[in-house]
Amino acid sequence: MDRLARQVGHAKETTHHYFQLLAGINPFDCASREALAKLPLTRKRDLIDLQKQHPPFGGLNALPRSRAKRVFASPGPIYELQGMETDHWRMARVLYAAGFRHGDLIHNCFSYHFTPGAFIFEGGARKLGCSVFPGGTGQTEQQVQAMADLRPDGYVGTPSFLRIIIEKAEEMGADLGSLKKACVSGEALPGVTRTWLGERGITVRQCYATADIGVIAYETEAEEGLVVEEDVLVEIVRPGTGDPVADGEVGEVVVTTFNADYPLIRFATGDLSAIMPGRSPCGRSNIRLRGWLGRADQTTKVKGMFVHPEQVAEIARRNPEVSRLRLVVDNPDAQDRMVLHCEAADAVGGLREKLVDALREQTKLRGTVEFVAPGGLPNDGKVIEDKRVY
Repeated sequence: MDRLARQVGHAKETTHHYFQLLAGINPFDCASREALAKLPLTRKRDLIDLQKQHPPFGGLNALPRSRAKRVFASPGPIYELQGMETDHWRMARVLYAAGFRHGDLIHNCFSYHFTPGAFIFEGGARKLGCSVFPGGTGQTEQQVQAMADLRPDGYVGTPSFLRIIIEKAEEMGADLGSLKKACVSGEALPGVTRTWLGERGITVRQCYATADIGVIAYETEAEEGLVVEEDVLVEIVRPGTGDPVADGEVGEVVVTTFNADYPLIRFATGDLSAIMPGRSPCGRSNIRLRGWLGRADQTTKVKGMFVHPEQVAEIARRNPEVSRLRLVVDNPDAQDRMVLHCEAADAVGGLREKLVDALREQTKLRGTVEFVAPGGLPNDGKVIEDKRVY
């Protein structure tokens, strides 16, 4: 927590964005999770506009562009920089948990083009003492040939591409028996794919990382959730707000980093997850996430008007009698319709009319209200559910 206070101070002193966002906030008061939860969010979805206003990095960078090792572009475009340290994104610990060791040769099939994906894993490999073959994406037959010739110990890339490579190797009659482990990211790892690769002698572990933050959480040999990386602070908040939810409840992943070059404070990723109870059987003591559970940014357009999760959250804030809300949008008879589903112990005293008025005030659209018993709405993090069929 002492480190958190110093990082908040560093971000405020060295970046244009946090100098403005944290104006009036004393960094030394930010020495607890409760104090952190009171700071404003910086949302990933806003980075494109921020970077247009303050090019090229939106004023979030403490490291000047001239001192960056590399500069990348992710879809959006969103621009990120890499500092000079070997493992800028903290991947070495993840690779170690996936079974990689000093001296291994890693076949890297993340993209080396535009985005930092390949370099995120390569930095961790170099810190761990592994050598890397830069396979990149595509060219499946050439990937198989290189693996057959070089005999790598493991693979990093997406799980779907690893399966494609193994299928091609089997078709070609190539021996890829040296591959014993893989660390995958960038997409979901279906259980059927893990089993299929395991039947071919490849142990697969997954990690959750983003281009701007780096590693957020990673899988261990226990294969029970993802252990949060030790050099970030993770909160799970109710979508549309910055309010932390109870452990086990699905919400948006918010991350605070200790990266001095790009000091993100309460960075809302737009991803949904939940904190798992207890500790990992592998012995690591940090909190665990259930994994990627969807997207938190559920903004939708109804009758030509955008409706945002923040508007639903504001209705909840103004009506504490309601414990949870879910706005369902459908289109019977090809006409958009909004129904606000509300968890409430007691729906008397004009609460329905009050909520109908609040919905119209916030969204400028008409809708109806339905009540359910407390605990009656699904625990899936959804604030807006779009059920329209076209």
